[in-house]
Amino acid sequence: MIVAKLLNPVTELVRTTDPKFVALGLDPTAYVTPDQIVDLLLEHPELMQRPVVMKGDRAVIARPSDRISEVLA
Repeated sequence: MIVAKLLNPVTELVRTTDPKFVALGLDPTAYVTPDQIVDLLLEHPELMQRPVVMKGDRAVIARPSDRISEVLA
């Protein structure tokens, strides 16, 4: 599972400032556990922060792009 490999906090997978997140009336504090986040992103995949780069047992949300070096090293 990607969330288990993330070097970022799992909450960073959700684009909480996205207009759709706001329009849906969602509360960022309601999405803090991996299960809550996975459920939300399965229902609204457009809210997932991208890109996510994985290598082996590590993954990062590559924003800014220089974060990619964290998994490639």
